[in-house]
Amino acid sequence: MGNCLARQSDSPNSHRNSNNGSNNNHLGSSQLPIRRSTSRLLQSTSNSTLLGRSSTSAGNSRLFGPSSSKTYTTSNTNTSLLGSDISQALELRGQQEFPNGQILDVANLMEFTFEELREATKNFRVDFVIGEGGFGRVYKGLFKGRAPSRATRGGRWVAAIKRLNPDGFQGFAEWQSEVNFLGRLSHPNLVKLLGFGRENGELFLVYEFMHKGTLANHLFGRGSNVRPLPWDTRLKIIIGAARGLDFLHSLENRIIYRDFKPSNILLDENYIAKLSDFGLAKEFPSGDRTHVTTRIIGTQGYAAPEYVATGHLSMKSDVYGFGIVLVEILTGKSINDLRKHGPSLIDWLKSNLLSRGKMINAMDSRLEGRYPPRLALQVAQLALKCVQTEHKVRPSMMEVVETLKKVEAAQLHGRPDGG
Repeated sequence: MGNCLARQSDSPNSHRNSNNGSNNNHLGSSQLPIRRSTSRLLQSTSNSTLLGRSSTSAGNSRLFGPSSSKTYTTSNTNTSLLGSDISQALELRGQQEFPNGQILDVANLMEFTFEELREATKNFRVDFVIGEGGFGRVYKGLFKGRAPSRATRGGRWVAAIKRLNPDGFQGFAEWQSEVNFLGRLSHPNLVKLLGFGRENGELFLVYEFMHKGTLANHLFGRGSNVRPLPWDTRLKIIIGAARGLDFLHSLENRIIYRDFKPSNILLDENYIAKLSDFGLAKEFPSGDRTHVTTRIIGTQGYAAPEYVATGHLSMKSDVYGFGIVLVEILTGKSINDLRKHGPSLIDWLKSNLLSRGKMINAMDSRLEGRYPPRLALQVAQLALKCVQTEHKVRPSMMEVVETLKKVEAAQLHGRPDGG
């Protein structure tokens, strides 16, 4: 989806990011160091979390793995492996008790051996490949052993395995960023990181398996296996994705996702959206700062114009990307296709999606007209606010979620006029 951006534009005082295999500090001085000890990996030096505290408390990640793997935590307590504290944390993560998300006190991740991952993918067979991105190929893996009850089927359970391409766009820093962020964050709309692998120069990440694949495949894919998404499912997906971003933005130490696009939105068997690929995510300093100046990386078309022009990254940069995806949800066309209509996306939006006369032609034809026009218009108006060139006038993700929930409520109560 689009071309990757990677241009050096770091200020001397900003955190540096890296897209090669070097061990650069991707998250700055507050990141959790990745190192081995006799009983832990990712051990923090104090009880304070790198991410701060969310205003809500939650926890629903299922961080289990095969019994032959080792378990590591980020706790600085003397809890033994799979002791009572960790077991309790694991149990909580397997339950859907915390719909608003939380930062986990105990980040329990499995360390997988190369042999386990090789066996799970039948020696990384090509027909096990389910995706490919800047990090490398993603494989479907079939494991044996202890796992979340919902994941076991006939003594086996399934996961998604990312294998680093050493010649790819991303490298060790992005791998480390994934472990540091997703190892501690738990939210219904963030994909669950189950574990990792690091052996003989190879880097791996193991996630929960998302049965419906990416939003990009459903919007832009072709073929008999691709079913068009109905209007209510699209609305459900985009609300879930918005909640995921809002959670990241509402943390005490806020997180900028930086690469919001359909290929990074995964869907489970119930079409619940979960954000994946935190390799480019960046912690936002606390205080009154409005932006950080950093290296320009991301995906062309989804990166905010002020970020591309100046390297100034803010929460509103994510909002811009969200607005682009909103347009794609409505039209069924990728941003690269839409840009062929002219240089100004805003002008195109006003002339097409915000024009009642032309809207029927601009909406995704695979909807076959089965959508509430006035509610679709409200979503289009929200998209226009999100993609404004002046970042200060874009709404916050909290405001975006509130707007979309009103649209959803109007639809559920049979009020297509939104009243």
